[in-house]
Amino acid sequence: MTPLAPHLAAFLREHLPRDRGCSHHTCESYAYAFQLLVCFAADRHGTSPSALKLEQLDAPLVLAFLEHLEVVRGNSAATRNVRLAAIKSFAHFIEYRLPSAIDQSRRILAIPAKKTSETLVPFLDHRELQALLEAPDPTTRGGCRDRAMLHLGFAAGLRVSELVGLRLQDLRLHPEPCVHVHGKGRRERVLPLWKETTEAVRAWLDVRAEATGHELFLNARSRPMTRSGFEYILAKHVAAATDAAPSIARKRVSPHVLRHTCAMHVLQATHDVRKVSLWLGHATMKSTEIYLRADPTEKLAALNAGAAPALRAGHFSAPDKLLAMLKER
Repeated sequence: MTPLAPHLAAFLREHLPRDRGCSHHTCESYAYAFQLLVCFAADRHGTSPSALKLEQLDAPLVLAFLEHLEVVRGNSAATRNVRLAAIKSFAHFIEYRLPSAIDQSRRILAIPAKKTSETLVPFLDHRELQALLEAPDPTTRGGCRDRAMLHLGFAAGLRVSELVGLRLQDLRLHPEPCVHVHGKGRRERVLPLWKETTEAVRAWLDVRAEATGHELFLNARSRPMTRSGFEYILAKHVAAATDAAPSIARKRVSPHVLRHTCAMHVLQATHDVRKVSLWLGHATMKSTEIYLRADPTEKLAALNAGAAPALRAGHFSAPDKLLAMLKER
């Protein structure tokens, strides 16, 4: 039996960052996927995660884990596929590192990804967004931070990892306010900031000045803000915003919904999907096309560009009730 821990540590600490050149965000995502997997496997085998053997991570266990993600944790098929991609990457790594496990790896690699439905992206309308941005209390330190995070997350269309990963050196307020974003896949972009967003960030910097560390946003203990920390902050202010915009209570507002909202606002303002792609830092235009499906104004322009086919005028006459009764007999 082969211990799992040394191989998994080499995969996450050496293979991903050094051999494949994966970004910090990718390494974190893969590490979280295996955190869920080893906890599930340890519970299934009645042992501790550090005592797991490589042979115990076989195809049946991976399939059971994927079902656990969807049924117990309530994850979507897309999230299931992301976790499966991380496991398959490890299986490829094991193939050449441990040739005796080739058959086990091949069985895992044969597990297919689940087909996902292409639903419309969720986003906030102007009234809901305004209510959310006004929810934090700007007279408190936490309120200044929360308002700056919400404004910046929406204005720059940031992923949650990009938002919490911002450092002080990534922000430039003179001569033109902008933010330097280190995005997914090592793609960097520089985005200008609205005057309102700049003012919100300045207000936070005024009360943050005494704190140490290089991260732009800090939690209540002056430690770097985390993904879960921002998710908690967002959920708190979404609940507070329901008084001003009751419709927001019917939506599941995640950090990524702020990014979708930014994309929809840019698309409706520019009518240019290429600018949306540049703003969000997408690798290909295919990733940006989802916003075209959710924006009715783009279809309305196509509808108004042509004339509808003419219909012949007619008048409907109801059938005679007596004849209708006789025909039924």
